[in-house]
Order: sequence, then structure tokens, then C-alpha cells
Amino acid sequence: MNEILRSLHARKSVRAYTGQPVSQEDKRAILEAACAAPTAGNQQLYTILDITDQNLKNRLAVSCDNQPFIAEAPVVLIFCADCQKWYDAFRFGGCGPRNPGVGDLLLAVSDANIAAQNAVTAAESLGLGSCYIGDIMEQCETHREMLRLPEYVFPAAMLVIGCPTLQQRERPKPERCALRHIVHENGYRRLGEAELEEMLKKDAGALPYRTWLERFCKRKYNSDFSREMTRSVEVYLRAFRRK
Repeated sequence: MNEILRSLHARKSVRAYTGQPVSQEDKRAILEAACAAPTAGNQQLYTILDITDQNLKNRLAVSCDNQPFIAEAPVVLIFCADCQKWYDAFRFGGCGPRNPGVGDLLLAVSDANIAAQNAVTAAESLGLGSCYIGDIMEQCETHREMLRLPEYVFPAAMLVIGCPTLQQRERPKPERCALRHIVHENGYRRLGEAELEEMLKKDAGALPYRTWLERFCKRKYNSDFSREMTRSVEVYLRAFRRK
């Protein structure tokens, strides 16, 4: 296994940092790697917000499901799916563009997340830890005001990056599902009840599978934050559904 593959397999989410700052050289290297990511038509349908204001980090730590480690991270990056800049360029150029639609948004979200993953890989190569914060998609009204987002810009992902503590370095990476359940040849194969249990029971630990599944569903899928994320995304989508 080469160094890149080893790095990809070793990487895990890091939520505790030593407090050591990330150098400007390392941060620039991470941002340059992000911007070198594959992108649809070389459009780079994203804008990266580099959050350096500590007060803003503190507010994000609260608005993103009350996670204090966000405020403590040396680097906080928000990857926005950006359909606004090309739309504006086309308007300024007299091209008569249509309004951005849901398809444009999905393409931009894909671009933004690919760029974010390049940043994650670059951070790992520099010995830095990172964690995705999906909660940036919640609380639409709050985050739009806080980050001054126009109507055709959507906060697709947030990354926090820093030097991991020893405990975080030594913490085992959670086991992933077996390849046979994830990779389907030539078409989608819907999994039955028995195979789904076989795929997921590794996460149950000492608990009975159904007990763990019920608790996980309540904590994640049926949670208040999950419902708020759906509501917030619906608010963002209204602009893209406008005729």
C-alpha cells in the first residue's frame, strides 16, 4: 500500500486539538489542494469561507448543534456550493442566463464536497486532523445572516482542522462496512433485512442489534437536528425552484 492509500485508510475524524496553531504555509497548502480538486467544466462551483474571527467561530460552535470544539479549532473552513458567481458573470456579460435550478445546485454541492475532501486529504498528509460539520446546513436563516450568503449560495460542508491530541491520534478508526455490501456490480441491488443486519451489526457492539438500531435511529435519523436540516435545506431550495 502506497503513502496516499495509507493516509486515506488511516484518516479519521478529529474533534480535540492541542491548541498548536496551524501555520499559514500549511493552511495555504490545504486551500491550494482544495482548489486543485476535480470540478465540473473547470467552473469551481464553490466558494470557501476561511473563518478567522474568533467571535464568528464561537457563534458557529453554538449554531452548529452546540459543539465547542468548533470554536477551539485553529482552522475553520466552510465550503459553499456557489451558483451565484457564474449567474452574475453571465448577467454582467449580457448572456441572458436562466435562473439557477436544483440541478445546478446539486452540481455545485458535488464540486464543493470534492474540494472539501481534497482539503481533508491534504490536512492528513501534513499530520493535521480534521472533522466534517454537516450541521452548517441547519439553521438557514441564522447562517445566511451570519455568513452574508446570497440566495444562490448554499453552505454544503464545514471543516475544522487542527493538530490532534495524543488521545485522538491513538483512538481507533471506526470500522467501515464490508465492500460486498457497498459495491454493487452493474446496477443497484436492494439489500434485504438479513443482509442489512449483517452489514450494520458491527456498530452495535455489546448491544442487541435491534436495540442499537432503534437508539441510532432516534439519535440521528429521527432527531431534532435532522428535521431542522431538512427544513433548512427546503428554505435554500426555494430560490432554486423559482421559475
